[in-house]
Amino acid sequence: MTQKLEIYQSLWAMELRQPGVPERPMEDNFKMAAEAGYHGLCIDPAIHEIEDCLKLKPLYRDYGLMCMVNAFPASLAELPPLLGLATELEASLVNVIGQVMPLTVEDGIPVIRQWMSDAEQAGLPLLFETHRDCTLNDLFYTLQLIEAVPEMRLCADLSHYVIDREMRLPLSETDRDYMHRILEHSDCFQGRIANREQVQVQIDFPQHQDWVRQFRDWWKDGINMWRHRNDENATLIFLCELGPPPYAMTDANQAELSDRWQEALTIRSWVEEIWSSPD
Repeated sequence: MTQKLEIYQSLWAMELRQPGVPERPMEDNFKMAAEAGYHGLCIDPAIHEIEDCLKLKPLYRDYGLMCMVNAFPASLAELPPLLGLATELEASLVNVIGQVMPLTVEDGIPVIRQWMSDAEQAGLPLLFETHRDCTLNDLFYTLQLIEAVPEMRLCADLSHYVIDREMRLPLSETDRDYMHRILEHSDCFQGRIANREQVQVQIDFPQHQDWVRQFRDWWKDGINMWRHRNDENATLIFLCELGPPPYAMTDANQAELSDRWQEALTIRSWVEEIWSSPD
């Protein structure tokens, strides 16, 4: 066997959130993702949404799509039920966007270790997302935490740390080193491009091309590092996750400034190109 790349679409990212425009039926989203050639769809449940998510199981089966779970536990005790949902949906992995936010690294360590233990008992791979307003709220906290718990693995949504740190281009040597350390610990990557003030920018606008190149370089570096440290049977998941408004920028009439569906397909093509030409 050889290493595989699987690219998933975010179900949340398929929401329209346009005034006066109804959301697509859920089955239409599954059909769109399957016909576009995605390997899977990612869901983003909190504990009160478990029952609704279980209703998606026939759609995953009927459209031949795999499941990824972005779990939002609001307490230590809330992760096991979300892991149960992931097991029922035969999820490829669980990515934690924890709503438990200890102020100090010392207090964060037992949270991470408890959730890692829960996932091990459930037999599920567990990652922790680099995401604002969650357990790994900022870059500095995360760097300290992965040093304290080196076995924890990350899901890298780098957009959050670009805007958290208000990074400038060209990157300083310090920021370059910090982001390299994040990539070294990352076993999944998310497709969104930010700049120092906006968490999600339009990928074809001329003023954003320096940041487009930077993110493509980060994805290339992260994917190549992943390939070098994993065995020949490993599968890498890349998640296209271009969020609806207010992540997506809108005009005065609340119309989006770009086509997120087409942008996700473009990002997918970039990642496939990176995968086909490893260093």
